[in-house]
Amino acid sequence: MSRKTARGARTRRPSVLAALVLLAGATRLLVAAPADATGPAGRPAAGPQCAALDQVEIPASAMSLPTRGGRVTGTSVVNRVLSGRAVEFCQVDADILPVDPSAPRIRLRVDLPYDWNRKAMMFGGGGYNGTVPDLAANVPFGPTDQPVPLARGYAMFAGDSGHQQSPTAPASLDGSFGANDEALNNFAAGDALKKTRDASLYLVRHAYGTLPAVSYFAGGSTGGREALVVAQRWPTAFDGVIAAYPAWNNLSEILALGNLAHVLSRPGAFLDPEKQTLLHDHVITACDGLDGTKDGVISHPDACHVDPRALRCTGGADSGPGCLSDAQIRAVNAMSSPFRWPYRIASGETGYPGFPFLSGADMSTPFLGFGTTAPADPMPVTSGYGMQYWSQWVKYFLTRDPDRGSLDVDPAHPGKWLDRISFLSTIEDRNDVDLRPFARAGGKLILLHGAADELVSDRSTGDYYRRVQTAVAPLSARSFMRYYVVPGANHANFGTPAFPAAWDSLSALERWVEGGRTPSNPIVVDTAHTRTRPLCEYPEWPRYRAGDPDRASSFVCTP
Repeated sequence: MSRKTARGARTRRPSVLAALVLLAGATRLLVAAPADATGPAGRPAAGPQCAALDQVEIPASAMSLPTRGGRVTGTSVVNRVLSGRAVEFCQVDADILPVDPSAPRIRLRVDLPYDWNRKAMMFGGGGYNGTVPDLAANVPFGPTDQPVPLARGYAMFAGDSGHQQSPTAPASLDGSFGANDEALNNFAAGDALKKTRDASLYLVRHAYGTLPAVSYFAGGSTGGREALVVAQRWPTAFDGVIAAYPAWNNLSEILALGNLAHVLSRPGAFLDPEKQTLLHDHVITACDGLDGTKDGVISHPDACHVDPRALRCTGGADSGPGCLSDAQIRAVNAMSSPFRWPYRIASGETGYPGFPFLSGADMSTPFLGFGTTAPADPMPVTSGYGMQYWSQWVKYFLTRDPDRGSLDVDPAHPGKWLDRISFLSTIEDRNDVDLRPFARAGGKLILLHGAADELVSDRSTGDYYRRVQTAVAPLSARSFMRYYVVPGANHANFGTPAFPAAWDSLSALERWVEGGRTPSNPIVVDTAHTRTRPLCEYPEWPRYRAGDPDRASSFVCTP
């Protein structure tokens, strides 16, 4: 049965059990059955045969993209308590060998539960990747009152995207692999995603004697971009995808971050942590009540129009922590405004929409914010995450010169680097918004973003969503996609956001994919303040109407 036929049958028969039976024999995953499978295809074995997986060869033919095959490097039976449940699983580590002998290998991990639910999930990474994600973790913005996927019985897998981070580099900030073309394509174009998926499913079938009935992908930030990559490039690879705060237009955002590095490096332009907090507090005070209640959360950011000149120091010169100088005001406006470049690049992108620092985002968030010191050459580790990301990109992706100062390259006027920038845009800006093949195959996509994200702009995700709507017409985007913006939520719930978000998007996706039930009136939980809000479908926002301001029922989603 083809995947399309299987999905059509599932739509007509919304029973989850019927869907799993129909899909069990599907050929859509196209992974060769190993000769020594522990059970006949279509019927799971009693459990993963963990020891038998050790040193198993993964043939190159099991992967649709070129490799030199792979091998399991180690296995172990693990017992852990996850989400209050005792979970026993077989942990499998494996390597995929590159075509280019000088390229790093792809390292992957597969966790195979003994109480398997006949489903699989792949996790995406973060930043420049370089490590295998924690397969016992939750989906982005996942719920705290429901089991993590592994504890639900999912066979979990993920890879490091084709390179290994230096142990001396800050987490997810080692871009040195970009000097190798195969490693660059594995990461930026997403080639490692398909290689990892194919190899992992080969091992799943080897362990259980059958393929998963359904497969999902979940990721945030770089992982969110990867979630959109798999939907774009391999529309039949996953039945459902969760893409949170996705850095889909990676090169475009990098150019914007590079521009901000130049702006903030100018004399007197950088805002120290006290001034960063001053600005954030001023914005919250000015806009908090625009949604009908004062609760520390800006729920209607489009109505928030803060002029940083209200904080101007007398005379415009920096006179202390209680005001902003003219140079700092110009920097704040640059961070919050679109950056447009005066040249063409091959991806067709023309700019980046700016960050919501004047509508709720906090630039003082440790690590992910703008740091405690101004950008410089060499880039200080105390500068913001985005500034360090830009620096690594200049050294290893753009110039491939590790001694190159990142402030030597001006994104507004790149000169001799323009051709290289244009080329990189073709693999880093994953902006194919024609998701009709994914939709026709029955795929479902949930997009999530926090309105106070300080690292990846939610405005950019709104742009992506609108483009998809245009591209798939006359097919309704709502037939396969939902996009939700969470007021007050920041990037990955990092630090102490105003609204650390939690929503059971996985159960919602399961009901949609396996039972044909569309997401209906979802509720998002603030895990720090024991309050709830309606999760409004973009571009709606939650307006307070009456009642307890800590209850979602007191709000209504408003166009």
